[in-house]
Amino acid sequence: MGESFAAMDRRDAAAYSPLTLAYLGDAVYELLVREKLLLEGNRPNGALHEKATGYVSSKGQSEAFLKIEPYLTEDELAVYRRGRNAHSVPNKNNDYDEYRRATGLEAVFGYLRLCGEVGRINELFSIITGGTSES
Repeated sequence: MGESFAAMDRRDAAAYSPLTLAYLGDAVYELLVREKLLLEGNRPNGALHEKATGYVSSKGQSEAFLKIEPYLTEDELAVYRRGRNAHSVPNKNNDYDEYRRATGLEAVFGYLRLCGEVGRINELFSIITGGTSES
């Protein structure tokens, strides 16, 4: 993820709707997952897709949130709660609570991207994927 993105003030970024933050965060998170899987080695597209689904599904993202929750700042938790509580409707195959946690996680990643916090995004993603925190 390039560093050339113009960072936004935290207050301005937090003013975006939580579902708009989640919209961006979904793309940020998926890109991180795809990069991670590619860096693990060359695989057929089907195998990449199958592995990625474990990370980017509501269940996978819900589990990811539970891993990073203790490491989130108050600002990040506030954004998470707004995303989690936003009015969105999961499809019939998703667990409601997992879907809400996943939306909250995506909102956090979108917020951090708007703030230009690429290092923080990478730190949290490292925790999710079994790396260690630098905190």
